[in-house]
Amino acid sequence: MSSGARFVALLADLSTRFTGLPALRVTAEIDRALDALLQHLGTDRVSLIELREEDENLFVAHSRVRPGVEGVPSVLGRKAAVTWYAPKLRAGELVRLDRIPEDLPPEAREEHDHALRFSFRSHLAVPVSVGGRWVCALATATCLDYRSWSDETVQEVRIVGQLLANALHRAKLESELRESVDELRRLRDSLRAENEYLREEIDSEAGFEQIVGRSPALRDVLELAAQVAETPTSVLLLGETGTGKDLVARAIHSRSPRRERAFVRLNCAALPPSLVESELFGYEKGAFTGATSSKPGRFELAHEGTLFLDEIGELPSEVQAKLLRVLQDGEFERLGAVQTRKVDVRLVAATNRDLERALAEGRFRKDLFYRIAAFPIEMPPLRDRVEDIPLLVWDFVHRRGPELGRRIERIPEAAMTALSRYAWPGNVRELGNVLERALILSKGPELRIDEAFAGAGRVKPAGLGLLEMEREHIVRVLERCRWKINGPGNAAETLGLHPNTLRARLHKLGIERPAPHAPHA
Repeated sequence: MSSGARFVALLADLSTRFTGLPALRVTAEIDRALDALLQHLGTDRVSLIELREEDENLFVAHSRVRPGVEGVPSVLGRKAAVTWYAPKLRAGELVRLDRIPEDLPPEAREEHDHALRFSFRSHLAVPVSVGGRWVCALATATCLDYRSWSDETVQEVRIVGQLLANALHRAKLESELRESVDELRRLRDSLRAENEYLREEIDSEAGFEQIVGRSPALRDVLELAAQVAETPTSVLLLGETGTGKDLVARAIHSRSPRRERAFVRLNCAALPPSLVESELFGYEKGAFTGATSSKPGRFELAHEGTLFLDEIGELPSEVQAKLLRVLQDGEFERLGAVQTRKVDVRLVAATNRDLERALAEGRFRKDLFYRIAAFPIEMPPLRDRVEDIPLLVWDFVHRRGPELGRRIERIPEAAMTALSRYAWPGNVRELGNVLERALILSKGPELRIDEAFAGAGRVKPAGLGLLEMEREHIVRVLERCRWKINGPGNAAETLGLHPNTLRARLHKLGIERPAPHAPHA
């Protein structure tokens, strides 16, 4: 069979193999085609060289050699055959060298050294274009004998090069399309997760939805919040349960440059320690039993927005180090992942715990404390802003009344006095619980708080001491909840307190559970 007939057979075989070839199989088929071309030409090396727009180097995408012949490096940099050789290929010029180094021009100094290093005798490189741009070159070389490159050989190399360049280009387009589809899916899943989170947040919203009050103590807090809102500084909100730390956190976010992005919250005390890390940082499919799909964490959802970590004092020690890394470097890994993710998140944290005591006892990292406590704000308890109570009461009644089918027009002075003189250990949250019950029990236009607040059909006298009022209220709630502090229907939940806070109040007020009655003989 003549050389021309052999090439026609080779080309027919290659065309069949590359027609409709999936991108994942292109690499293997290109190597196979180069082996066939190497055998057809009878040369020692054949390489497919990429001409990338973004890089002046030449990239040997595929290369095949005869046994015993050294291969060329995958990247031909500035000191490796680029000063004269690369510009010619990028300009679409043919490189045909029958005798090396004699045929090299004087300016091709690096090419001369490269040819000697890899034993080039003869070399042919044919540029190929796709879509009007020179994208690659198909090159072949001899290392043992000199070779005179005929026009027929140049044309054969050009034809095969064009076939391979088209296949490589299609594979890149398919790969880019696949990556785009994967990115769209990732964005879709992220958006779905964010929407699900926001729906959960909306569904879980309860109590006061805006900051109500004019007391000096509250005005001081709002002034500090307004000052820090415009900065990227982390904020630590300190104060008892139910003082409105979450509302101030939202106010800081709404006044910040991040207001158009998400405000994401996580109550560190509401989850078992084993779940806090996965909720914060997310996880990959198969990271643990039950992880049937990947899920982004709160940090990813809050990217370029604000993350509010409520009850940060309850954060497990093993998670504190990972949190510190995110705050310092903006980097983390999902559970079960090796890929490092970058995030830009502004942190607002809150706690009703004594963090300085936790520091002394080694339960909270000092470096994390100093990172989150750059700008502390102390939230005043409701008993220190008594003048705000009437405003809070009317605001709640006007907002919540219609939802419960109640239209309240009057609040007795005695009732408002009793509400104002009570110590409110559960602060605004407890006030909201009492008013909710009062609204349900009030059938007419007047708010009745006797059963909801004082019990036994009466309101506590105005002269009764605040601690005694608080003590009796807590005892009544405990009795109604059968002295349960944990579990469903517990007294801490009814009072709007954390169980540990309630236990501390019981100790302070000297409240003890009565001993059970001895059984009759």
